[in-house]
Amino acid sequence: MSSTTPDNQVHWFRHSSPYINAHRGRTFVVMLAGELLDGPRLATLIHDLALLNSLGIKLVLVHGARPQISARLKDAGIESTFEQHMRITDAPALDGVMAAVGALRLKLEGLFSMGLANSPMHNASIRLVSGNFVVAKPVGVRNGFDYQHTGEVRRIDVDAIRQQHNAGNVVLLSPVGCSPTGELFNVNAEEVASTAAIALGADKLILMGNDLRLNDGSDNQLRELSPQEAGKLLAEDLFQDSNIDRQLTAACHAASNGVGRAHLLDANVDGALIKELFTRDGCGTLVTRETYETVRGARIEDVGGILELIEPLEADGTLVRRSRELLETEIHRFAITERDGMVIACAALYPFPDDKTGELACVAVHPSYRKGERGAQLLGYVERRAREQGLNSLFVLTTLTAHWFQQQGFEAAGVDALPGARQSLYNWQRNSKVFVKPL
Repeated sequence: MSSTTPDNQVHWFRHSSPYINAHRGRTFVVMLAGELLDGPRLATLIHDLALLNSLGIKLVLVHGARPQISARLKDAGIESTFEQHMRITDAPALDGVMAAVGALRLKLEGLFSMGLANSPMHNASIRLVSGNFVVAKPVGVRNGFDYQHTGEVRRIDVDAIRQQHNAGNVVLLSPVGCSPTGELFNVNAEEVASTAAIALGADKLILMGNDLRLNDGSDNQLRELSPQEAGKLLAEDLFQDSNIDRQLTAACHAASNGVGRAHLLDANVDGALIKELFTRDGCGTLVTRETYETVRGARIEDVGGILELIEPLEADGTLVRRSRELLETEIHRFAITERDGMVIACAALYPFPDDKTGELACVAVHPSYRKGERGAQLLGYVERRAREQGLNSLFVLTTLTAHWFQQQGFEAAGVDALPGARQSLYNWQRNSKVFVKPL
């Protein structure tokens, strides 16, 4: 079935609704790298940003301008000089900076003003507001280099930005800052984005660029990093000559200073912004101090998620049916794997203290997450709980998943290996196989 069929669209919309509710009223800082502003996907990105605005998200849009500034200076015969990823900006170069940034501001204002019938922005009526929201200071002289009109962010005018958000406007920040003395400074767009996100207490910092994809040594995409892990990657100088270095630094800075989540997205992926924000697994790299996926003991509010997970397995006979009432009574026996608010795996431990053993029951993993060793991780958690209770072994009864339990170290045994109290409850019609694992 095509992903564009009405049934699949309804399915996607239903599953996106928790994120629509969660994001409403939140503040997101979104940075578009300079190369995107002359690229073929810019109009689509603006449409997606307009959608976020229509859903009640408070947006701060930060735009880069590095390639446009370089092009302006080249046309003017001015050579660009960089030190530590910063352009040394003399007076003639500053003229090129202002011309490039001014042109990009007008371009973005024009795109946000689109309202053609039968287009994604029909009747959008979005006001894009720019101004002197970024207060800068000079970099000065470092390591013998006078950076002249290159600056750093001194502060962000948070009150003014919030006033614009309260009026329903999208705020645009450019990589140019004003000083209290009236001077203009060329500032790093990534620094503007991360500093604004921190100052505003933003819920998300989203950095978008061409080919902005972080891979591991096996060329697999890194989906989640802590700030510490991101810092180690930066220390290895893997991205020294690419935009990724600056953008990962900004994400790490934000995530280490109170911003809940920082996202790095490859804008070449069509709909990357929507996929990242409104699907459970997203499509980019998340930098966060929070635990996106965790294994923990179940709580009463997890009952609905566990029932939704196990119902298909009960229907095909893999698991014995449990009523909601029974599950609520026994919820303290359960452990779950939670991924961004969704129960994706569960297992229960029923101890038999007199026999120093426990039954592992109701083991289930969501079909979409069965290739990530989550069952084994959850089993490890249950085994630790069993040891804490003084148990020496676990046993399991299964009809369809014997091979998986054998892979986890369980060995076949007879019904007589069960504790006496469990033997009396054995269902001979179901004829489950018994497996035991010493702890």
